[in-house]
Amino acid sequence: MVTPTVERSPSRVATRRAALTALRSAMSRENLTSAARCAMRLYAALPEPASLNRNVVLVAYGGGKDSSYTLAFVRAMQLVLAEIYGSTFRMRVATNRHAGMPRAVMENIDRAYRALGLLDDPDCELLVVDGSVVSTFDVDLPQRREVVERNRVDILMTGHRTAADARPTFCNACNLSMVNAFGLAAAHDGGVNVIITGDSQTEQRDYFLWVTRLARRFGLQPSPDHRSGFKGFLSSLDKISGAYFADIHGADATDTIAERAITTDVRTDLQFFSIYDDTAYASGDHWDLLTEFLGFVFDDVAFSFTESDCGNPALMAHLRALKTERRHGRTYAEGLAEYVDFALGLMHQKEFPDRLITVMRERYAGAAAVARMRSAMQAYAMEAYGLTDEQLVAMVYAPFTEKGLHLDRYLSNEQPDLVSSTETIHDLLAEDVVPPAGDVAALAGRLQRVTGLTLAQLRLLYRSSLRLPSTTPVKGELIDAILEGDPHKKVVLSLRGADGHAVPELLSGR
Repeated sequence: MVTPTVERSPSRVATRRAALTALRSAMSRENLTSAARCAMRLYAALPEPASLNRNVVLVAYGGGKDSSYTLAFVRAMQLVLAEIYGSTFRMRVATNRHAGMPRAVMENIDRAYRALGLLDDPDCELLVVDGSVVSTFDVDLPQRREVVERNRVDILMTGHRTAADARPTFCNACNLSMVNAFGLAAAHDGGVNVIITGDSQTEQRDYFLWVTRLARRFGLQPSPDHRSGFKGFLSSLDKISGAYFADIHGADATDTIAERAITTDVRTDLQFFSIYDDTAYASGDHWDLLTEFLGFVFDDVAFSFTESDCGNPALMAHLRALKTERRHGRTYAEGLAEYVDFALGLMHQKEFPDRLITVMRERYAGAAAVARMRSAMQAYAMEAYGLTDEQLVAMVYAPFTEKGLHLDRYLSNEQPDLVSSTETIHDLLAEDVVPPAGDVAALAGRLQRVTGLTLAQLRLLYRSSLRLPSTTPVKGELIDAILEGDPHKKVVLSLRGADGHAVPELLSGR
């Protein structure tokens, strides 16, 4: 058996011993036993067990309830090895931050780091990835304006292509960004040896096969010598990302596409290590660890249905309610209730603790709660993305996409004073020239204000297809295929008009 090099600093030994003692008092005996067993499996898998401190392990930490438990579990593994061998692996923790992550999430992360003793441990590297920028974690680190703008435009352009279908509008670009952050963190400052994941080997294989098949289907495979391992996975997704954003933002938007590229600069010998078989993720089983030891707070914005680190699901509910109110001829409250019922079903499927499901149900129950949440989501949309309700309403109509397919209805319902300008709007969007000064220029300015998009972006939408969610699966464009097979959707009977006739509709969300 290889004997690791011992690096004993008295103060470090004492600090880590105190951290492990605290964790032992907070974690169940079963979880501690699992962590110790898992630590020995990791020890055997590390490339340099004789020099434990030379091994760098990456943990992705979104700041939600499940990843908080994962972080505590891996910290226990790190401390167990330190206790046994007098040395341990270096742990890099990386958080992908986007505009939909409220400050409350950063505060949860900060409390977890302090409870686990990570801030003062030199073998713990705590990172935040904002777009393509990697920084050291600081709870007060401000959001980067360019990332907020990137997120805002991605939401609007995808939303206008899909009539604000929740999952593609908020998740397509976000999921690609998350993978890029993973790659950036794995490549940062010399890279890492091991990525720890809570996914099973079957789930990892399924992800790889899904990406490979998607790339093959749309002719986006990387060259044969760049298809293997995690590097190959990232290369395939970079090709997919480039094609997706060329479709959303236009093939000539080269800078925009390049900003959203997925890094592939990771080590070729990088390994994945799954803790799936060693632990359980039901948050109800480790409630005290989360709320009392780690100080996790289920914030009113950050805790939204199936997410505990992002306010976007609540904004999805708001958009559904707006669509019901403005397009379906029903009330905002009816649309909100429709989404809440759908999302609570997702929470049950994901085995959320009953207490959290009750919190969410009560948050939206009654007229006062509906008014409060409507106001809260209007404020969140503006604070997080700079989006007004008028711009969200325009998105649910998608009036300019596919040569203005829904323009007449949108103008009639929402901008009646522009109905007489319908033909001028069509001409303005069909052409590719600077509008002349005067009434046409003023009209262009009005359209930009009510949508939050530039004239060039509106013209691109005019030339692009409208991709509406269908109750009948069809093999469509890349924008459809990104979330093909996604479980976060359901066919519902949506009531329409004053008579309340029911229409089957595919509803998606989180």
